[in-house]
Amino acid sequence: MGRYSGKKVVVTGGTAGIGLAAVKALLAEGAEVLLTGRGEQGLEAARKELGPRAHVVRSDTASLRDIDALAVRVKEALGAVDFVLVNAGYAKLVPFEQVTESVYDETFGINTKGAFFTAQRLAPLVRDGGAFVFTTSVADETGAPGMSVYSGSKAAVRSFVRVLGAELVSRGIRVNAVSPGFTRTPTLGVTGATPQEVEAFEQEGLHLTPMKRIADAEEVARAALFLGLEATFTTGAELPVDGGLSQF
Repeated sequence: MGRYSGKKVVVTGGTAGIGLAAVKALLAEGAEVLLTGRGEQGLEAARKELGPRAHVVRSDTASLRDIDALAVRVKEALGAVDFVLVNAGYAKLVPFEQVTESVYDETFGINTKGAFFTAQRLAPLVRDGGAFVFTTSVADETGAPGMSVYSGSKAAVRSFVRVLGAELVSRGIRVNAVSPGFTRTPTLGVTGATPQEVEAFEQEGLHLTPMKRIADAEEVARAALFLGLEATFTTGAELPVDGGLSQF
């Protein structure tokens, strides 16, 4: 019997990085998990690695049709849910003057519209006393060059956390955010980055982060699970997991 035995959890963007680390930790402690991803390769790898206790679902968080279908699938597979980790995200580093409408629309479509409507559609399935946790970013507080659209999309999610927390508090549903800094994932969170770009980004993280290292995905996942399942008197908050990057 793990400490999350009997808990039912949804993790969007759960086939890689922080989302996958959260799924593994939940399963290891006895939770039943439904996770989503967009790419078939990642979905198939998750099915093979996680086994039958994980419900692996293809869902594009930028598509309202997919979000509606996800809500139906969650109800069928899990019924009432204890915790939803809204983690699916997209980051493309583009200098301000080079931002195109397609980059802007895709970034906000996934990070902002997708996050909002995922919460809206799944909220009726969350038990009274349950929780949402959104993955934001240190970028919603800092002014890093090349991250104007991404930063704006995550700052909007930070605002959602406060307002949704206020709107759902009457049901005892807590709404919080985990805010990662530089985190070791296959692309360090930058969509389409080359190995050389990932290496350069990691070196930048080592230089800028006060703790002088990059977070492991598992460290951020543990913070998200703490907010979702253990921080029972916390709502509307954003927990930095960034080695001091946004604090000093």
